[in-house]
Amino acid sequence: MARISGIDLPKDKRIVIGLTYIFGLGVSSSKMILSEAGVDESTKVKDLSNDDEAKIRAVITKEFKVEGSLRTEISMNIKRLKDIGCYRGIRHRRSLPCRGQRTHTNARTRRGRRAGIGGKK
Repeated sequence: MARISGIDLPKDKRIVIGLTYIFGLGVSSSKMILSEAGVDESTKVKDLSNDDEAKIRAVITKEFKVEGSLRTEISMNIKRLKDIGCYRGIRHRRSLPCRGQRTHTNARTRRGRRAGIGGKK
C-alpha cells in the first residue's frame, strides 16, 4: 500500500485517482505530478514500485503544499480576514456565505438547520 503525505492511497484505484485522496490535489494536479515523475496514469496503486513512489513523493514535496500545511495556511487566511474585519471576514465570523449567494432562501448548508418559530395556541 502506498503512503504519500501521511495518506494511505486506495490500492485498487488508478494512481491518477488515488492521488486525489490527498488534501490539496485534484485530477489535473495529479496528472501533472505523474507526468513529471514519469509514471503512467493507468497504473494501479498496488502495482507501483518503490522507485515510482519515491519520485511521486519528491515531486509533491517540491512543488505542492498539501495536507496539514495547506490546512494551516487556509485557516490562517480566514483568521486574517476575521481580524481585519473586512466583509468576507465578517461573513466567516457569522457563518454566512462569503461569495455573494442569496440567503433569503437556501444557504442551508452554511447556516445550519432552520430555527423553529414557536408553537401557536
